[in-house]
Amino acid sequence: MVETGMETSQSVDPRMPSAECSAPPFADSACDLVTVPTRQGLEAVDILRRGAGDGVGPVLHDDGGDTLGFLVPPGTAAAWDVPGSICTETHGRGLRLAPDPEPPVEGSDWLLPPGEADLATDPAVLRAALDEAARLIEAADGCR
Repeated sequence: MVETGMETSQSVDPRMPSAECSAPPFADSACDLVTVPTRQGLEAVDILRRGAGDGVGPVLHDDGGDTLGFLVPPGTAAAWDVPGSICTETHGRGLRLAPDPEPPVEGSDWLLPPGEADLATDPAVLRAALDEAARLIEAADGCR
């Protein structure tokens, strides 16, 4: 799901939600992409959708079913530090959305398209959901 030529960055500084979280990711809006394994991503989507408010923005899945990608505000990659995930900084290349967009990455499709999920996912909220999802998966796997 990650295009060649994109940069990734990880840091230990927490990232506060930016103003882009409240703006629809349309037309001239670029987004970064947080990629996670499908199982953890689906758990996180469930957690975010059960939460109060607009918890989850557009989500991509790859055709192979290995990963999910959460669209987050630009600049998120500069401070992303969640183990087991990658945040790709696009610098505005490849992840510009239109109101009824085709998936921006070849070999992917929308799990939650921009029309159904108008806001980019808040990075702090996504981080918490991914952490909770990892704990749930670890507990479930420990019961086997």
